[in-house]
Parts: sequence; C-alpha cells; structure tokens
Amino acid sequence: MPAEQLDTLLADSAMRDAVAVVFDRSDGGADEIDWSDVSDEITGSQWGRLLDAGVLVGSGDGFALAEPERVHDQLADYDVVDDPPEPAESDQEPLLADFELPEVEPVSWSVYDKTAGGFALLLFTGYWSSDVRDAIASVENTVVDSLLGAAPFYLVVLALAVATGFYSTALQLRLVDRDKLQQYRDRMQTLREYRREARDRDDDDALEQLQEKQREAAGDQLGMMKLQFRATVWIMLLTIPIFLWLRWKVRDGHLGTDETGLVVPLAGEVTWQQALLGPMATWIVWYFVCATASRQVIRKFAELWTERRTA
Repeated sequence: MPAEQLDTLLADSAMRDAVAVVFDRSDGGADEIDWSDVSDEITGSQWGRLLDAGVLVGSGDGFALAEPERVHDQLADYDVVDDPPEPAESDQEPLLADFELPEVEPVSWSVYDKTAGGFALLLFTGYWSSDVRDAIASVENTVVDSLLGAAPFYLVVLALAVATGFYSTALQLRLVDRDKLQQYRDRMQTLREYRREARDRDDDDALEQLQEKQREAAGDQLGMMKLQFRATVWIMLLTIPIFLWLRWKVRDGHLGTDETGLVVPLAGEVTWQQALLGPMATWIVWYFVCATASRQVIRKFAELWTERRTA
C-alpha cells in the first residue's frame, strides 16, 4: 500500500473515520473482517475505496489490514486512535522477591560422640566374632548376676528392657537438639510450600531458582540424620552388650536347667530358642516386646513431665 494513497484517504475526514472503524473492528489488524462486519458504520463506496487503495487485502475467507502498524500510526497522528496502553504491571508480587532460606548452624559431633561411635562399631563385631561376644557377655554376666541374683530369666529380660528404655529415653531428651531439628524441618517445609505455589502460578523461573535452593539445602537430610543418630550411637553402647549377653545366655547354653521357656497366648508353652514369630526365636520376641512396651510408657511419662515443667 503506497504511503501517498493512505495519506490521501486519511486527509478525508469521512474516510478517516471509515479506516478507524475497520481498524477497531479488526482488533488492530489482528482479525479478518468482511463487509458485513462494518456495514453499519461505513458505506459500500467507502469499503470499495479501502480495497482499491490497498488498505484492505484479501486474506483467507475475508479481508485484513495490509499494514496495521502504519495505519495505527497515521490514525494516531489524527488523534483518531489512542496509543496502545503500556502493559499493566501484575498485581501479583514476584514469588521469590523476599525469599531467603532460613539459616541453620551446621551439626558437628564432639570428640566424645565420635569415640562413642567408634566403640559402638567395635561392639558390633560381637555379632560375628565369638571371642568378642564371649568377652563382653562374661563381664556383663557378672554384673547381671550381682544385681538380679537368682531372678527368673524372663524377669531378667524384662528388667534389662526397662533399664534400656530409661537409658535411651534420657539420652534422646538430652542429646537430640529438638530446636535445630525443627529448624531443618521448617526449611524443608518452606521449600515445599514455595514449590507448590510456583507450580500453581506456572512460574518456571521461580521453580528453577527453587531447584537451586534445594540443592543448597541438600545437606539438611544429612544434618537431621546426624542430629538423630548422635543419641542412637550412645544408646547402642548399652543395647548391643545386652543383646549380645542374651544371645550368649540362650544360644550358648548358659541358662539354668529350669529355664525352659515361656507360656505364650495362642502359642502355648514354647522354649527360648523356639521360633515364635516367623524365624525369630522366643527370647528375641520377648526382649523386643518388653523393650518396645517399656519405651512407650517411659516416653509418655517423660513427655508429661516435660509439659508440666514448661507449663
């Protein structure tokens, strides 16, 4: 479309209005139109002049503005159309505008914790080495005999399980830093919430930044494990020798002749070495039942005591 022809058309106020109607009805040249779309505003002769001047050209099943940008600029000079509005700023603030991942001081074990961990690994060898097991069990047998004397074996197991429950609960309360553990959980929860919000917004940039933040927080799982496993290491210093002693007592034939077994509901009278629950022998099942039950009771009392102190 020659510029002179468009200038000539727009110099005529009637044709200028006709071009403006076509521009408006075609959504700024984005849509095709035909005569029926504008017949209520412009005459047939005006439509024909637009076609002859090349302002409108055939397109698909209708007609389209040949050069919508030039038409808009020329109409704007005559103040017939407004300049396109500036893109409105989103009312929605950027998701990560003020996002900062809460800092958590790294977890470190003391020399005593590391020493306890090494000694626990040494005790573990008693499960495979009979020499280590015999050495540990013989010392422990002297201690147990001096404390419990001639008590029946099932009561000895119960007493040891209760002692383990007190010991493990006290160590968990003392050694596990609940505040720091909660800080790690809060960090992970914060990341999950922001990722959920970014997915809801389809905000790929925010998701990419959160992926980077998640990589930075990759050590959180390790930090939580170190916090929780610290108490476990100290607990194993007692539980491993007790379990080794029980195994030595039952499987190596150190029980008294009158210590045959238990009477168990549904199963009836069973021997200590008899498989009771799957492949697990009676002595193992009895120890774990006593230990689990005692820990639950002791932990509940500990929670009530803590709540009363903080109330």
